[in-house]
Amino acid sequence: MNAYLFLFGAILFEVSGTLLLPLSENFKKVLPSGGLVLCYLLSFYLLTHAVKELPLAVVYATWSGLGIALVTVLGIFLYRQNLPWQGFAGLALIIIGVTLLNAYLPKTT
Repeated sequence: MNAYLFLFGAILFEVSGTLLLPLSENFKKVLPSGGLVLCYLLSFYLLTHAVKELPLAVVYATWSGLGIALVTVLGIFLYRQNLPWQGFAGLALIIIGVTLLNAYLPKTT
């Protein structure tokens, strides 16, 4: 259970860092740039703890898949980006794939 807490913490930090990318203006703004670097570092640090108990495939698929979904949804609300129905269908497939991977891959100990 702790591994999933580390994993979800890593996802939140990765998403936060990604959302700071446009605000950093190609690393020209110090505060958002520092924040995104810190978020990515914390995300990878937490990922190392998740990999201790969960298979790498589960960790990476969950981290990247849910990260994509969250960034997309938050991008719609925070940055007023548009997504066609095909994009929503793709997000649903990502979430289904991550769910199946988590449900059926054996856990390491």
